[in-house]
Amino acid sequence: MIQLTENAVKQIKRFREDENMPEGGLRIAVVGGGCSGLSYKLEFQKEPAATDKVFEQAGVKIFVDPKSFLYVKGLTLDYSGGLNGTGFTFSNPNASKSCGCGTSFSV
Repeated sequence: MIQLTENAVKQIKRFREDENMPEGGLRIAVVGGGCSGLSYKLEFQKEPAATDKVFEQAGVKIFVDPKSFLYVKGLTLDYSGGLNGTGFTFSNPNASKSCGCGTSFSV
């Protein structure tokens, strides 16, 4: 399961409108790279792949491929707009450590 905070839902809907993509969903993927070895990748897609796990919360669809799901199962996606920076933050119970900026992790 992937959880979205209320702030994340609002921002995803806003970004989806900005991208002119009223349908579709947000793909959350894990790719190699970053300070800690693995990084998150977010992008909008019109349709999920046949093997994707699909989650929906408050009108927002999330697509996750099976390999990435092993790393993000239980993830909570938030959006912060505070003084220390703006952007999505990832609370991942599978990560054993993460970098200072919070965009890469290791398991």
